[in-house]
Amino acid sequence: MPDQPNQIDDADGKPSVAKAYWRANLKLLGKLLVVWFVVSFGFGILLQPVLDQFQFFGFKLGFWFAQQGSIYVFIALIFVYSHRMRKIDRDFGVED
Repeated sequence: MPDQPNQIDDADGKPSVAKAYWRANLKLLGKLLVVWFVVSFGFGILLQPVLDQFQFFGFKLGFWFAQQGSIYVFIALIFVYSHRMRKIDRDFGVED
């Protein structure tokens, strides 16, 4: 049984913290990429006609997401990634 809950046994039966760390990193990246896709492609292209029924700062909401909103969300995703990776680094003992 691994000493830490996040450890995974590799093929030799030895705990591999690196594999668990990489898996946590990829899981976070996957979630953020889904948000990125939904905001840029979903809100900016697919749902644009539906969102254009609403106004945001004097602009149609679908247009706003395509031109400005997606950029703001992308910047926010950078900060979310940084914050979550700092926590993952601490959990796995690889912090600076």
